[in-house]
Amino acid sequence: MKLVPLADRVVLKHKAAEETTKSGIILTTESQEKPQQAEVIAVGPGAVVDGATVPMTVKVGDQVVYTKYAGSTVKLEDEEYVIVKESDILAVVQ
Repeated sequence: MKLVPLADRVVLKHKAAEETTKSGIILTTESQEKPQQAEVIAVGPGAVVDGATVPMTVKVGDQVVYTKYAGSTVKLEDEEYVIVKESDILAVVQ
C-alpha cells in the first residue's frame, strides 16, 4: 500500500529526532522536539486555480524544512508520515 496525495499535498517522512543534546544529555521520547526537516516521499499533481493546475515546486527525494505544527500524521505499515500542503514547506535543503 502507498500514499498518493491529492491536489497540492505532499507526503513527508521525518528525519530521525535528536536523542541527545549538544552537551550530551540523553532526551526521553516525550522531550524530543518534533523534527522540522523531512524527505519528500510523494507529491500531488498541484492545486487547481481558476481551472488551471499549478505545478508543484518540490519533487520526490527533496529534503525540505516545513512549519512546526503543519500537516496530519499518518502511520502506514509501521512507518510514520506527515501530509502537508505545499505552502507549509518553507525551504528545500540543498
